[in-house]
Amino acid sequence: MDLKRTGALFGLAALTTVGLAACSDDNTGGGDETAAQALPGVECGGLENLNASGASSQNNAMTIFANSYAMSCDGHTLDYNSNGSGSGVKEFIGGQTAFGGSDSPLKDTEYVEAEARCEGPAWNLPAVFGPIAVAYNLDGVEVAMSGDTLAKVFKGEITNWNDPAIAAENEGVELPDQEITVVFRSDESGTTDNFQKYLEAAAPEVWTEGAGKTFNGGTGEGSRGNEGVSAAVAQTPGTITYTEWSYAKSQNLGMVKVITPADAEGVELNAETAGVTIDSAKLKHEDSHDLVIDTSSFYVPETAGAYPIIMPTYEIVCSHYKDPEMALAVKSFLNVAVAEEVQDQLEAEGYIPIPDEFRGKLTEAIDNIT
Repeated sequence: MDLKRTGALFGLAALTTVGLAACSDDNTGGGDETAAQALPGVECGGLENLNASGASSQNNAMTIFANSYAMSCDGHTLDYNSNGSGSGVKEFIGGQTAFGGSDSPLKDTEYVEAEARCEGPAWNLPAVFGPIAVAYNLDGVEVAMSGDTLAKVFKGEITNWNDPAIAAENEGVELPDQEITVVFRSDESGTTDNFQKYLEAAAPEVWTEGAGKTFNGGTGEGSRGNEGVSAAVAQTPGTITYTEWSYAKSQNLGMVKVITPADAEGVELNAETAGVTIDSAKLKHEDSHDLVIDTSSFYVPETAGAYPIIMPTYEIVCSHYKDPEMALAVKSFLNVAVAEEVQDQLEAEGYIPIPDEFRGKLTEAIDNIT
């Protein structure tokens, strides 16, 4: 299959910016302003304009957050550049942004670098939970796959949709004799990191390529951002990718039902099955405001009805900002973003609203930003 003939198919850029003016009808972020919520009693203050950048997986959520912030805090705006988790971390550490968005928490070396910028520890605050869909383009065919089978597909060991391994997991399904083409993220991506961590955990004997923000499968064609890979699959039959749920939904792609130890028939991705997984979330640092999720229990769930590939997206902030005006604005924005009324708007965009108990941990951490 010559995918290059589709022109811009794999050259799509994902540099989406959310830039919103308070109380304005001009929504340059492209989101639906009717989904925003004006919150009474928000303590607004600090810088009138915040700049942030990072994970494209949360871009649609950021549009809702920014609209709600603008409506709640007159004269205050957020500009969010959806340029990938790697760029988000680098620009935060470099002091170019007030906070960064990343689908993976800071590494040890990044903590050290961020502490120099912050004059204190940096914290990872998960404000967005987005399931990762294994999305594909096969007209009218519903497919279930185990971790082992997915690992073989994404490392190029299974190359046809009617391969015996896929057929064995889909009895009674008429699978086409069609080549599988993997589409992967060409940019550094927390989505890639989380998906590869899933493959490591669910198929340890098959996926020996490791994790990380760069795709290690050694097969397929690359495209930039969640926007790029989902659009590429939508345009080319036989393709498969991993992407944040909202992008798979917006492109009307098929989504693999993931077979787990607790569900031999596979678990469909929806709000209910993702919610079962989030309810079991554990923190790596129980006595800290650095709220890093231990996702190991997500990937091989023991509970029936739990979709295993859930990705928390972190807002990486300073616990102590050199500029107190920036600190005030970051606190105001994040308190709006995690509010129940605002989080409730996210499901329509493919995200899972934060559960009440976890929201309490987030608001406590936000209130301790100085």
